[in-house]
Amino acid sequence: MKEVRPTSGKVLQALFNILGDKVSAGGFLDLFAGTGQIALEAWRRGARPVVAVEVLRNRCERLRENLGGETELGVLCMDVRRALVFLAKRKSLFAVVFADPPYGNGWMPVLFELQAQITKLLLPGGLFVVEHSAREPYPETSPGWSAESRTYGETVLTFLRRDESETS
Repeated sequence: MKEVRPTSGKVLQALFNILGDKVSAGGFLDLFAGTGQIALEAWRRGARPVVAVEVLRNRCERLRENLGGETELGVLCMDVRRALVFLAKRKSLFAVVFADPPYGNGWMPVLFELQAQITKLLLPGGLFVVEHSAREPYPETSPGWSAESRTYGETVLTFLRRDESETS
């Protein structure tokens, strides 16, 4: 079982301060949800719907228990790649897609390759945010994307935005 590494309070606060009103501007997709801390905070800050994706069944069950039956706060118990396809088929759209993959497992190049699929899930002006280790930088941005990173000790938040000229 992968180790749960909840986002630190400092990084959590920074993330939501930077996102500001964008959180309540539409849906929030939390990939690699783990404890569900990020998804629940997005919910508390007005994101609707919120979808948490977690591959481990026992964590999914715990997340569902913590949600208390909220219909606009869902849990998908599946691999992230499969979840992206599933959500695209349903034409789901999100203001923010957040990914915090397990450190040291080679996810940065995979997420880079998945950007085209993630684009299909973003509302116009939406953000793709990746939390990662400073030792595992996010690859250079894809054409049509701009990126900004903020570092908090060993943790980096990379904010990726589709260039406006590419979304029309």
